[in-house]
Amino acid sequence: MDASQPPIQPAASPRAFDGRPGLPDRFGRALRDLRISVTDRCNFRCPYCMPAELFGRDFAFLPREQVLRFEEITRLAGVFVGLGVTKLRITGGEPLVRRDLPVLVAELAGLRAPDGAPVDLTLTTNGSALRPLAGPLRAAGLARITVSLDSLDDAVSGAMNGVDFPVARVLEGIAAARSAGLAPIKVNTVVRRGLNEASILPLARWARDEGLILRFIEYMDVGTANGWRLDDVVPAAEILAMVDAELPLEPVAANYRGEVAGRYRYRDGSGELGVIASVTRPFCGDCTRARLSAEGSLYTCLFAGSGTDLKGPLRAGESDEQLAERIGGVWAVRADRYSELRSAATERLPRVEMFALGG
Repeated sequence: MDASQPPIQPAASPRAFDGRPGLPDRFGRALRDLRISVTDRCNFRCPYCMPAELFGRDFAFLPREQVLRFEEITRLAGVFVGLGVTKLRITGGEPLVRRDLPVLVAELAGLRAPDGAPVDLTLTTNGSALRPLAGPLRAAGLARITVSLDSLDDAVSGAMNGVDFPVARVLEGIAAARSAGLAPIKVNTVVRRGLNEASILPLARWARDEGLILRFIEYMDVGTANGWRLDDVVPAAEILAMVDAELPLEPVAANYRGEVAGRYRYRDGSGELGVIASVTRPFCGDCTRARLSAEGSLYTCLFAGSGTDLKGPLRAGESDEQLAERIGGVWAVRADRYSELRSAATERLPRVEMFALGG
């Protein structure tokens, strides 16, 4: 744990730390952000998420009847919005493999907070199917998008995505997103030592020139299948120093409390980048995120070992009020702080794989 990050303390009162109406957990962290996994399936086999040797062609994904239907996702999302959630992010697996996804986007885009404000609706994708879908997604109400891209070099990118998917096709998807009016466009890069740290500067130059917001992510011990070792982590400080040496940076204040990425801008005014440093700079104290898995389970941490079933009560006929009470009861006792505690004591804790609960 980074010694500069003090451990979070239990809240002295039930009021959320941002002072706005909402649902605080035991540490006063409000429920503001819901990640919605629409499928556990993915057409990539990134070694940090779904290594091909473990998730081959015979791997049994969820049967269709066990996956939440669009109307069920929309109803649950509406309950979360009523509890104070202001941001919805569609994830997977790879969300664009879910058939008719623009239909769900249109339903979610119609949700309103109790004060009538629209929700911030976004989506994270590997970009493989983005070119034909960018326009329909924008027309359905998607505001912005994040694309995962771990290198501009085909060989390195292939090693990172596990299927040798061409970089050019991801770039075509990004161009289509820009043409469709999705903005801002963010690009997420997981950095793993020995694989793609040499791609850091080329990606920074490219994203700056293209007017994209690049975010480097420290390689995390999500799930148990990726063989994570601390030695594989390229610390955020090292990443920033590498970029700063050629493209001078300065820190930028967070857009809001609970923002995951540390923000930096180029001193010449040519754009910004971010770093997500869950390993070396834990941000548990400001975490406002919950996750709804494709099978309808609520998870209160990316490193969770188990979730709370919402699909069963939903299909059994519980009212929105009952579902809200159930969700509120889970969040009120939430005390997750895995990244602050990351040590030998956490290595053997059970963890759900990231593709199953939504990254």
